Amino acid sequence: MCRRRGCAVGTVTLNAHGLACGYNDSVVCGPFDFAMGSCEVVAVVGNNAAGKSTLLRTIVGDQRSVSGEIRINTLVPNPEAVAFRRLLSTVTDADAFFSSLTVQEHLTMVAAGHGVKNVGSSVDAELSFFDLFDAADSLPRHLSSGQRRRLLLAAAFIRPFQLLVLDEPEQRLDTGMRQILGTRLGKLRGGPGAAALIATHDADVLLASASRCLVIADGLVREVTPQEGAQWITKNH
Repeated sequence: MCRRRGCAVGTVTLNAHGLACGYNDSVVCGPFDFAMGSCEVVAVVGNNAAGKSTLLRTIVGDQRSVSGEIRINTLVPNPEAVAFRRLLSTVTDADAFFSSLTVQEHLTMVAAGHGVKNVGSSVDAELSFFDLFDAADSLPRHLSSGQRRRLLLAAAFIRPFQLLVLDEPEQRLDTGMRQILGTRLGKLRGGPGAAALIATHDADVLLASASRCLVIADGLVREVTPQEGAQWITKNH
């Protein structure tokens, strides 16, 4: 099993059948069928409140679907199941930190907890990539909003995963960081087996990273090309 930072721990398949996402019996988007596999990066675009975050939360098991079913490999989404948690690395729109741990300590804990080899060098690599070296000894409450976002992303990338799920990863990042993040996500397309599902409002991040694209509009989910998805963002934002 691969234990390098940000590497795949095997191939992955995600299958959704008749999936409708929402709250209680109220459907926000769907129903629809969808499948993706290893080495794919799928972007999800749509206006605010269209259902992008709802879809991602449903796929990772943070909320129930209204109808339909999801399987990641053979597993039903269940964040409380160890086998399921091993598959996914996620960043949502919520900041979640240990208030008493520094930036470096956060990354060290995540890497060591997931069995990453060469923890020190892996932590240094993520500190460098996300421009956090100067903040390595800082506590989360002393970080800027952008630095906190970069810490969450660094923690997601440092651990092994089969499916990376990111909700608007470009939030609170400057243009340069958005560019290199898009390029890094795009490298998953030719990687050792991992896949990524990302909700985004950034056309450049989408074009740099995605091999496929879903548009959510008026409750409907349809697949378009990444180029069409970028045009949709430009037209609607």
